[in-house]
Amino acid sequence: MLNEWIKWVKSNFFNRTGRLREEAFEIKRHNVNIEKEPYFVAQAMFTDIPEILEVERTVYDGQTPWDRAAFANELRRKFDRLYLVVRKNDQLIAFIGSSFDDRTKRAHITNVAVEPSFQHRGIGAFLIEAIIKKAHHAQYKTVTLEVRKSNLNAQALYLKIGFEKTGIKERYYFGDHEDAIDMSLNLQKWRGGYDGDR
Repeated sequence: MLNEWIKWVKSNFFNRTGRLREEAFEIKRHNVNIEKEPYFVAQAMFTDIPEILEVERTVYDGQTPWDRAAFANELRRKFDRLYLVVRKNDQLIAFIGSSFDDRTKRAHITNVAVEPSFQHRGIGAFLIEAIIKKAHHAQYKTVTLEVRKSNLNAQALYLKIGFEKTGIKERYYFGDHEDAIDMSLNLQKWRGGYDGDR
């Protein structure tokens, strides 16, 4: 009897974060309006990887910082990784990746990219806030990310959403060894930063 009660307590109280995260990861493929333009949002699948790599190439001057194997490894981790893609007229134009750590209650945005001809339309902000909302639903404490020191536009967006600069990782990026700025969002203070049309 006591063992059954202990099991019930563990499953109903100690695993609450895990259950909330699982709920947050339940993504339905759906249409959204971002700044009054219609798009289609879905959880990334293995079949999306070639198009994700193509978005990377257009954003990073022909380079792919993450290769096919890296994305495949991430997408296999259904328990603690969440990747979303945005399509316009069936073309994949943006994606975001994130990791979720139930132990630390921290979500980390691993990568986000928007095809250059679709930038400055609120799509990046929409994706970042989607991950923030998922972490908030799971009752996480923080969302973190790194951004290139030279990427002032991205830094301005993250600050507008509510992130704060928390440190520098020197020579962080592969290839050119540019420094990265660590940024963090306290979810207990977050009230929603981007006010675009959903």
